[in-house]
Amino acid sequence: MLTEHRRIALLTDGASNAFLAKTAISLLRYRTSDIAVVIDREHAGKTSADLFGVGQVPVVESWSPSLDCDAIYIGIAPPGGKLPAAWKPQIEAALSQGIDVVSGLHDFLTDHEPWVQLAKQTGANLIDVRKNNWKETATGQPFREQCLRIHAVGQDCSIGKMVTTVEMDRGLRALGHDSKFLATGQTGIMISGQGVPADCVVSDFVNGAIEHLVRENDSADFLLIEGQGSISHPAYSAVTLGLLHGCVPQGLVYCYEALRKEVKGFDGCPIPPAEEQMQAIKQIAQLRGPTQFIGVSVNTRRQSAAEAALEIQRAEDRFGLPACDVYRDGADKLIHAAVQLRQELFSEQPANMQQLLSQPSLQEAER
Repeated sequence: MLTEHRRIALLTDGASNAFLAKTAISLLRYRTSDIAVVIDREHAGKTSADLFGVGQVPVVESWSPSLDCDAIYIGIAPPGGKLPAAWKPQIEAALSQGIDVVSGLHDFLTDHEPWVQLAKQTGANLIDVRKNNWKETATGQPFREQCLRIHAVGQDCSIGKMVTTVEMDRGLRALGHDSKFLATGQTGIMISGQGVPADCVVSDFVNGAIEHLVRENDSADFLLIEGQGSISHPAYSAVTLGLLHGCVPQGLVYCYEALRKEVKGFDGCPIPPAEEQMQAIKQIAQLRGPTQFIGVSVNTRRQSAAEAALEIQRAEDRFGLPACDVYRDGADKLIHAAVQLRQELFSEQPANMQQLLSQPSLQEAER
């Protein structure tokens, strides 16, 4: 299990930026106590806060046994998922000391035969988070009736779909609800220790793999299912569709980044208006079962606090839904919307919403 690693070195050498290192940023945010160091020779002597705005983990020049780590995690998610050639000596040095190496890239560690042999000799583990052998199609059979499935969808890649579902799950559990986050991408799997790498499942079997993941966990009252790509994405829309039909969500949260106009990594490719995307998502999802949007998650990272507040208000006025930036403000509005949807769908005794709203948010409880 990935969660057994308690002294992790994050490798982001030469790629320590928000565009490429989203895996490292999320691991620093959600497995803070497990991250020992960040490896980046250019920024040695700084901290993770200097590079990513998260944590106070020291940045070191290279891997060495003196770091006393039990694993190296590849901390980047670049387009195409290739392992940088310059990193190979660092990986080999770690393997020679019996240190596990964990990667979420499409370029599998276990396809490098010399590394496989070296790992056997030293007792190290090569773990490719995306590697899978799923070969079953979906059955189309219903899930447990009382299991509420909330799925994050959005305008593009890397806008906060994973963080939205993680924060909603954490908040629901903090309020005493039976909730579980379901990872569908490499970073989510590295955080939670399990899940389905949806973008690396053969297309015929994506729906089935997600259906199986949900069915394994539908004893929970709330399932928060991580989203991937977007329904209009020129490269990744197939994964988005497979997720929609595999998890059959009753509730949807639309995620977008303020000021983003073009598809990430596709210069000159405009993102369709949110209303068009939301209409398409809902129509496609309803081919499998009734669903509705319950909220909007806005990523305001490129805006000031004042601009972000105005953006949130505009989103609520524009979509007629509760909106928030889960990074800045927490996910309380979305959590309350999920609880309300459950009450409406399953005719549960209505909670005292005033009491619910008066409870401390997860962020306040952690302070």
